[in-house]
Amino acid sequence: MANPNIVNVSTIYGNTATLAVSTVTTNVVSNPAASGQVYKINALTIANINTLSSAVNINVEYNDNGANTYLARNMVVPANSSLVILGRDTSMYLLESDSIQLTAGSNNSLSAIVTFEQIS
Repeated sequence: MANPNIVNVSTIYGNTATLAVSTVTTNVVSNPAASGQVYKINALTIANINTLSSAVNINVEYNDNGANTYLARNMVVPANSSLVILGRDTSMYLLESDSIQLTAGSNNSLSAIVTFEQIS
């Protein structure tokens, strides 16, 4: 698993990924094996888009090459609101084979947006 020296980088690409969060655990961002890159996660926000105006739970997990750790567990996203999971002051890095996974308490209720930098 590569862990590039981020002091002497050759490229930094800014990216944004979105996901309609479902009850099936799904990667919102994933750094593939053998990418030769590290991803710096700058922000992760979850929005409640439920038209029934009810709160919905969200689980956010950091998958470290197959080992999961919760970043947020059963967090309530109130109706018509957003929840910031990660921001510039709480950024994190994904090495090769790492990902951030989301699971909603109900389908068609939450959307996610993540901004990150691909560094190599």
